[in-house]
Amino acid sequence: MILGTSSPLNHNSPEEWAQKHLSLGLKAVNFPVNYTAGEEVYMAYKNAADKAGLVIAEVGVWKNTLAADKTERQKWIDYAVEQLKMADKIGALCCVNVAGTPHGPRWDGGYRENFSEKTWGETVEMVQEIIDRANPKTTKYSIESMPWMVPSNPDEYLKLIHDVNRSGFSAHLDIVNMITSPEKYFFNDKFLKECFEKLDGQILSCHLKDIRLKEEYTFQLEECACGKGNLDLRLFIDLATKQNPQMPMIIEHLNTDEEYLESVNYVQSLLQ
Repeated sequence: MILGTSSPLNHNSPEEWAQKHLSLGLKAVNFPVNYTAGEEVYMAYKNAADKAGLVIAEVGVWKNTLAADKTERQKWIDYAVEQLKMADKIGALCCVNVAGTPHGPRWDGGYRENFSEKTWGETVEMVQEIIDRANPKTTKYSIESMPWMVPSNPDEYLKLIHDVNRSGFSAHLDIVNMITSPEKYFFNDKFLKECFEKLDGQILSCHLKDIRLKEEYTFQLEECACGKGNLDLRLFIDLATKQNPQMPMIIEHLNTDEEYLESVNYVQSLLQ
């Protein structure tokens, strides 16, 4: 595997951005600008990454491409198309979003209707439109696994890949987002193996974090920094590396660069 973080790290130029990641022993990056920065800017970041030998693992979308308002939905689909076009130009491994939802006030929130046949069909059509319009040559589009919208487990992921039926679509694995039951939590080693066995050859990039059980009723889980939870991180890394020695594993959802550095150091200690 190759390690990265979702933090752009505090920087003043593309060159400083790349060198900061390199100095931490990181080999993968999330792209820190979007297409609206303009081609001159985003190509400067691409060139800095290439010069430093950094793999551009992910370009993010993070917009509600299933918004209930049709005008808003099309606006964010258009945005995703342009992000995917940029991702392809800079040689990113994937352009990633979550499915989104038309069913409530939180754009990435959990609602019963997220699992309806109608929403499934809209998700498939949305992904197909983005890929068909962007027509990427090497970069693939992906929908990140989530706890309360599709794909919420590896079987749903396989079905989504089948139904989208585009070579430009594949999997982005966030194991923590799919740990939603006592069985998956306490036997996460078994669940990790299931995910990698079922999605073998489909995974483009992974998010790396941890998860712990809160000491209160009812069953409640919370995401946490690497090493502060119950996830078998050593097994996670081993399975990812076995599938792809250059698999990006991106540490995410921390608040400061100092917290990211702490997690980076912890994971690097596991690798030793």
